[in-house]
Amino acid sequence: MITVKKFRAGCPKLTILDEIIAKKKEEIKALTSHTFQPVVYEPVPTFQSLVAASSQMNIIAEIKRSSPSSGVINTAVDPVQQAKRYEELGAKAISVLTDQAFFNGSIEDLIQVRKAVQLPILCKDFMIDLVQIDQAKAAGANMILLIVAALTDSQLAELYQYAVRNDMEVLVEVHNEKEMERALRLEPKIIGINNRDLRTFEVNLATTERLAPMALGMKKILISESGMKQQEDVVRVRNAGANATLVGETFMRAKNLEETFKSFQVSLFQNIN
Repeated sequence: MITVKKFRAGCPKLTILDEIIAKKKEEIKALTSHTFQPVVYEPVPTFQSLVAASSQMNIIAEIKRSSPSSGVINTAVDPVQQAKRYEELGAKAISVLTDQAFFNGSIEDLIQVRKAVQLPILCKDFMIDLVQIDQAKAAGANMILLIVAALTDSQLAELYQYAVRNDMEVLVEVHNEKEMERALRLEPKIIGINNRDLRTFEVNLATTERLAPMALGMKKILISESGMKQQEDVVRVRNAGANATLVGETFMRAKNLEETFKSFQVSLFQNIN
């Protein structure tokens, strides 16, 4: 098992995001010499786009073994069985963390999950190069994550356009007003508001409440990410304008996954749970 790198709170000059991106640059050097052959899946997966209309808060359920902030979450998880449970319970999509050094994931996890479910799959990683998109698509991902805080405007546009040209959906993730403004210039269909600051790893649901109004009325899927621990949290971000949630740690730690999952399936209409 890979030893997860922990966030060094006493190192203010180098944030955890800086450390992760530095590691990604090393990994990309090895990836650039590869030609990725698409994995053949039978039966061929059929699924509904994440941007399709829904009357409930869409749930993107995540497979997440570890994290820099929480350390070990659930390293004993079988990604295939967890994904199947998510699908049975009504997840709209599945997020698979593929970063190894900091989250104990792998691209192989994504490949195995793709073979097991018919849902859209998000390759959850720190994308900074086109080759990572090639790898994700070949593995069977339908969607990638682009973190605005980790990219320049030119990088963001290049990666976004490349993914769209390759028939992939893109979750553009923001954490503050400036990042939201940058994201909106792309006119993305899916925006994620991360309640966790990737530089400090502090979590605050007020982030969704503060940023969601900037994207309302634009017919977008607006995902609130991180910090959902109970139904009240889902209702809170729903009331702020989010129409989807991305949940990892809470589901991965749940003693009764079915009960926890069902409690998060709230109506998009306020005052109706």
